[in-house]
Amino acid sequence: MIRERRNKAKLEQYYDKFINEGVIDPNVHPWIGESWQRSKDLGVERDTFRLDVKLSRDELSKRCERYTPAISFLDGLYDEIKEHFTTYNLSMLLMDQDLYVLKNYAMPFYQKTAGELEGARMQEEDIGTSSVGIAHRSKVPFLMFGPEMWIKDCQNGDACSAPIIVDNQVKFVITVVSIQQEELPYSAMVAMVLSIKYAMEQHLTMVASLNAKHTILDAVPLAVYHILPGGEVAYANKLGNSRLSGIVPPGSEDKGEGPNLSDVLLNYRHTPIYKGFLGVPSYNREVTWITPRKTYEDITTVVPLSGDDGDVESIVAVSLPIEDLRTLVAHTAGYTARYSLSSMVGASQVFTTMQDKASRTARHDYHFLLQGEPGTGKQRLAHGIHQASSRAAGPLIAVKCGDLPPEILEVELFGRGGSEAEGRPGKLELASGGTLFLDEIEKLSAVLQDKLAEALEGGKLSRAGENVHRPIDVRIIAACDTDLKRLVEKGVFSAGLYELISRSVVRVPPLRVRREDVPGLAAHIVEELAALHGLPIKQLSPEAADVIMGYDWPGNIKQLQGVIEQAFFRTTGDTITANDIAMPGEQGLSKAWKEDKEAFVEAWKAAGGNISRLANMLDVSRVTLYRYLKKYGLDKE
Repeated sequence: MIRERRNKAKLEQYYDKFINEGVIDPNVHPWIGESWQRSKDLGVERDTFRLDVKLSRDELSKRCERYTPAISFLDGLYDEIKEHFTTYNLSMLLMDQDLYVLKNYAMPFYQKTAGELEGARMQEEDIGTSSVGIAHRSKVPFLMFGPEMWIKDCQNGDACSAPIIVDNQVKFVITVVSIQQEELPYSAMVAMVLSIKYAMEQHLTMVASLNAKHTILDAVPLAVYHILPGGEVAYANKLGNSRLSGIVPPGSEDKGEGPNLSDVLLNYRHTPIYKGFLGVPSYNREVTWITPRKTYEDITTVVPLSGDDGDVESIVAVSLPIEDLRTLVAHTAGYTARYSLSSMVGASQVFTTMQDKASRTARHDYHFLLQGEPGTGKQRLAHGIHQASSRAAGPLIAVKCGDLPPEILEVELFGRGGSEAEGRPGKLELASGGTLFLDEIEKLSAVLQDKLAEALEGGKLSRAGENVHRPIDVRIIAACDTDLKRLVEKGVFSAGLYELISRSVVRVPPLRVRREDVPGLAAHIVEELAALHGLPIKQLSPEAADVIMGYDWPGNIKQLQGVIEQAFFRTTGDTITANDIAMPGEQGLSKAWKEDKEAFVEAWKAAGGNISRLANMLDVSRVTLYRYLKKYGLDKE
C-alpha cells in the first residue's frame, strides 16, 4: 500500500501515546497499529536494533546458491542504478520468504559494519513493526515512515518494502531505505521499488518457465538443438549435449567452445539442417550424420524459424537415435519382464536346486538354454533370468519358433530390408541391450539355425533381402521341450548353434517329480487370479489339495493352471472344495444352463456378473453368452 506523506511530528506523538498509554490513535494505519500491539506482546526490544537470529556463514551460502537467479538479477539491476543510490543515500535489502537477509546493496544507516545484516532474520518477532513484516504479511508493497517503526534506531529513515510474488507465493521481499526524504521525492522511491518488484517477478517467472521447459526437454528421449546460421549450436538439451560431446573437435572442450556443425559434419550440406536454412522443413526423416569420429543414424525433424522479414534466422532440430527408437518401441510394445525368480513358487529340493542355478548363471552374460517338458514354466523362468541379469533395464522379447513358417520367421527374427517405408527391424535388433527368448528353438529350420549362429557369433546381422551388416547386442535364452543335445547327435539341429546357446543349461523339472509343490502352486494361481480380476482370494480346502496332489499332471503347471482357474470361477464361496475341482478327463460343467434360467443365473452370480469370467467357466464364447443373456433378460456387465 503506497501512502501519502505524513507529518512526522504527529506520527511520533502517536507512537509515544501507544508506548506510554497503550492507546492506538485513530489516525494510525490499522496494519501498523496491529503490528505495534503484536510487537509489544512479543516483548520485542524497541530501543536498539539487535540481530539475535542469524544464519551461519555456511547456511547463508547455501541459501544464496539456491536463490542464484534472483540475486544475479538484482546484482545486474543494482549495477545500473547504484549511482542513484549513492547520490540519495539509499540502501536496499533482499530477503527470502523467511525474511532472512540474503544480500544488502549499499549499507543501511543502522548497520555498523559491512555484511553485518546478511543472514539476519527480519521477522516481526525479531525487529517488531517494519515495512518488511507488513509487506510480507499483507502481500502488497508498503511505505512506512520512520516514527512508525518499532525500533528507535530505525526511526530516522523511511522504508518502502515490496513482496516478490511468483506463482501466487511470496518468494522474496525487497526493501529500499531512505534518510534524505527532502532530496528524494517519495514518488521516486516508490516508483523505483515497484519497478524492481515488477521486473523481478517477470524475470523469476520466466526463469521458472524456462527451468520447467529444460526439465521436460532433458527428460524426453530426443536430442533437441537450436542452431544458428552457419551451424553454430545455440542450445542443446541433455541428450543433445551428450551426442555433441562425441563430435567436438579435439582441444575445443578445454576452450569451452560448442561445435559448429558445418565444421564437424562431413555431410553437412546434404543434411536436413542445411536445407532448413534454405526454408525447407523436414519431418521424421531417417538421416545419417557422418562425423570424423562416428556415424550416427537418427529419425530427424527440422523446422525453420523465420523473423519478421520472413528470412530464416535459425532452426530447431529434433533427433531420435534409431537404436533408442528400437528400445523405446520394444518397451512400448510390452517387451518387459513380468516375473522375477522369486515369484516362482516351490519348496521341493529339485525345484530350489533349479532356481539357485538359474539365479547364479543369470548374472553372466552368455546365452542360456532351458530344457523341460511343455507347461513346466520355462517362459516364466526366462522372465526371471532376464530380470536378475545385468540386462534387466533392456527389453525382453519372446518369439515362439513353432508358430510361424520359416520365411515369415526369418523376417520376424532378422527384419526386412528395403526402403524406409518397406524396411523394418526384426526381434534381434529390437532386443538390443536386452534378451531374446526363443521358445521351441528346435523348430527353427536348418537355414535359420545357421543364420542365427552366424549372427550371434559375429555380433551383427543382415536383414532379409539386404547386404548391410547391422550390429546387435542381445542375449539369447532358448527353450526346448526335448533333449536338444540328442537332436544335435541325430544331425537335425545345428551343432554350432547348440554350442553357442548351451554354455549354461537349466533343466526345468516336471510337476510329477515335485508333487509337494502342487498345493503351493495352486494357492499362488488363485492369488494371481484374484488380483487380476479384482476378486477376494479363495482358500483351497485340505480335501481339494489332496485331489490335486494325487494327479500326475502330464500337462504340468499349464494344465494345473487351467483346472484351478475353472474351480476359482465355479466356486461361489471363499473356499475351493474337492467338488469344485473338475480334474482332466472328468465330465465338464452341466449344460443345464442352456435350458434352465435358474442354473444360468447361479453361474452368472458365481462369475460376479463378468462376461469374460462366465465364458471361461462355461467354456463358451462371449458371443454365445450375449445371446443367452438376451434370452434370459439379464444385463451384461
